[in-house]
Amino acid sequence: MRMESSEEEDDFPCIESVTPQSKIDSIYQSKTEKGIRKICFELLDLKDAVENLCGNTRTKCLAFLRLSEEVVETEHELNELRKHISAQGILVQDLMNGVCRELDEWSRASGDVQEANESLQSSDYGDTLMNAMEDENVLFLENIDVLLAEHKIEEAIEAIDAKERSHPELKSSGDTSSTEPSLFKSALSKRKKMLENQLVEITERPSIGIVELKKALSGLLKLGKGSLAHQLLIKSYRSRLQKSIEAFLPLCPCYPETYSATLSNLVFSTISLTTKESGTMFGDNPVYSNRIIQWAEREIEYFVRLVKEHAPPSDGAPALHAASVCAQASLNHCNALEKQGLKLSKLLLVLLRPYMEEVLELNFIRARKAVLDFASSDEGKPLSPRFASPLSTFATTSDTLLVESGMRFIYVVKEIVEKLTQLVILHFGANILTRISHLFDKYVDALIKGLPGLSEDDNLTELKEPVLFRAETDSEQLALLGTAFTIAEELLPMVVSRIWNVLNESKEVGSENMMPAANNTVELKDWRRQLQHSLDKLRDNFCQQYVVNFIYSRDGDARLDAQIYLSGVREDTIWHTDPLPSLPFQALFGKLQQLATVAGDVLLGREKIQKVLLARLTETVVIWLSDEQEFWSVLEDESAPLQPLGLQQLILDMHFTVEIARFAGYPSRQVHQIASDIIARAVRTFSARGIDPQSALPEDEWFTETAKGAINKLLLGGSGSDTSEIDDEHLIMHDGGMSDSDGSPSSLSSVDSSESFASAQMGDLDSPVYFSDPES
Repeated sequence: MRMESSEEEDDFPCIESVTPQSKIDSIYQSKTEKGIRKICFELLDLKDAVENLCGNTRTKCLAFLRLSEEVVETEHELNELRKHISAQGILVQDLMNGVCRELDEWSRASGDVQEANESLQSSDYGDTLMNAMEDENVLFLENIDVLLAEHKIEEAIEAIDAKERSHPELKSSGDTSSTEPSLFKSALSKRKKMLENQLVEITERPSIGIVELKKALSGLLKLGKGSLAHQLLIKSYRSRLQKSIEAFLPLCPCYPETYSATLSNLVFSTISLTTKESGTMFGDNPVYSNRIIQWAEREIEYFVRLVKEHAPPSDGAPALHAASVCAQASLNHCNALEKQGLKLSKLLLVLLRPYMEEVLELNFIRARKAVLDFASSDEGKPLSPRFASPLSTFATTSDTLLVESGMRFIYVVKEIVEKLTQLVILHFGANILTRISHLFDKYVDALIKGLPGLSEDDNLTELKEPVLFRAETDSEQLALLGTAFTIAEELLPMVVSRIWNVLNESKEVGSENMMPAANNTVELKDWRRQLQHSLDKLRDNFCQQYVVNFIYSRDGDARLDAQIYLSGVREDTIWHTDPLPSLPFQALFGKLQQLATVAGDVLLGREKIQKVLLARLTETVVIWLSDEQEFWSVLEDESAPLQPLGLQQLILDMHFTVEIARFAGYPSRQVHQIASDIIARAVRTFSARGIDPQSALPEDEWFTETAKGAINKLLLGGSGSDTSEIDDEHLIMHDGGMSDSDGSPSSLSSVDSSESFASAQMGDLDSPVYFSDPES
């Protein structure tokens, strides 16, 4: 076998040269690989070391936290121990006091020797007691210091409060007999001052909450600083209000008409909240209540000043609305505050009144410019049909500027009234109504300039001021009067009805908060009387220029001259057979007929203005005749050839004038009175020249019947017609329902035939009214 193996080895000589893998690895392994393996091993060792270190650190931290908790618990136990020691000290003190009292009683009962011994022992016990009290106070102060250092304010306050309750002498202001309590009291006062400063610092923090503020103020109250706490309460809420206002003021231009209401809510809600908190924390102390009132008054003054500073331009409608909203919201808040005992309404009204007056004044100045600017366009100022329709009826008979001016007047007044709130109307309604009546008076003055002038001097004066429209014809002048009448009697009452409703409701309610002020009361009849005065002025100007143009010719000669009563045109026999009024009065009758016809077309549906206007024209004639000194100077001249026929003619003319008014159903009392005065003066004038009226004049009934017959003759255009044939349909100036006539000529006069003209009962005659219903 060995031989065989040797042979095999010879056949495969390479087998003997094969090297094991382990040897190859150990020989050919690089030094770098060895280094990497070494580093890995080292890193693994380092990882183990770090994990061990972290574990140790965590263990130490947990141990530290446990130690901290133990320290806190130890401190708590220490405090409890101190409290226990204090309680034990108090107990020891009480025991010692009891022992001392017993020893004192025993010593008083014993002999002199025993008394001296017991006195010595009592002295020793007193020293012990003082030392115990001193130790207790020191511990108490140390406890307070610890609480102050830890900012445990509430616990410190409770401890001091308990100490002062158990020792009332600490609250007294006088000095005690012993020195030690005084020193302790002084030290305790220092701690209380430190607490007070900390509480004040808390209340002054910008971000302090309501709950935290109340706790701090309550702490001050427990320390006996009620006045300071109340001041800090007001200061805190004032600071909050100031910040709210400063944040809102930049937004005021974005809300020009409602910003004032928002400011009002900010101010008055803060006042309400402060008042409520003051009552809850401090009670009903008058000192604190007065302080709240004073602060609230200052805040309201500041509020009104802010409203003025940030208001829109005062002459615009937004400013009026902003002021109205401000007054409404503020007065509502004041009414609510009265339930909390704060009466601020009067102060608010006193502060707001100048501002409201300024806004109203400038708005009405703006309205006056808009109304009197007849040349401006009305575009963008629409009116509802119920306001525009009554004025539109005059558009066909007058200048369109006149109708546009009337619509503009109603629009501006309506715009002002709509901007007012209920409480503004309640407190400023009378002022507003007065301003509206003044505005209407200015408007009437502008209309008067459109009437023809009374003389050349008037025309020259009017040339200095531009007049943009003229009412030359009768229809234009009547349309002018109708426009003013329609505004005053129909449209203005509708526009201002809201004001009257509020004022009337306040009277019915009768509440103190709803009743208007004494200087803000106005009666409807007084206000309408103001409008009536303006209408009377317009009507009188129309009547004066109309009558003067009738009496005087263009050359300036008077058609109604006293010469017609000095020498008659006709013979006496002819006059007695066919008596008629003088030609000027016949012409007056025709002129009134003509004007009545035009008025029936222009003033259709407005019969009362027609009636009163024509009555005033008749009245103006007799007034002119009564006051015309040139006329009477001719008659009263001693050289004038007076005859009974002239006196008879003058009396017939006066009766004729009165019968014109009665015939047409005009109010005739004033005409009757003035005509009676003219007749009386004429009789005196003729009697002074030797003419006896009793023998020279016919009976009074003759004048009345002759005047009635003259009216019928003039209506028929002749002089001999039977008066019984005149029918109502021929009476142009008759107005059904308002005339004194019952349809027959014999009843034209309200004076019976047995009564004279001068002795007619004034109660049977219509009373004079001006642009108002004669029946009223």
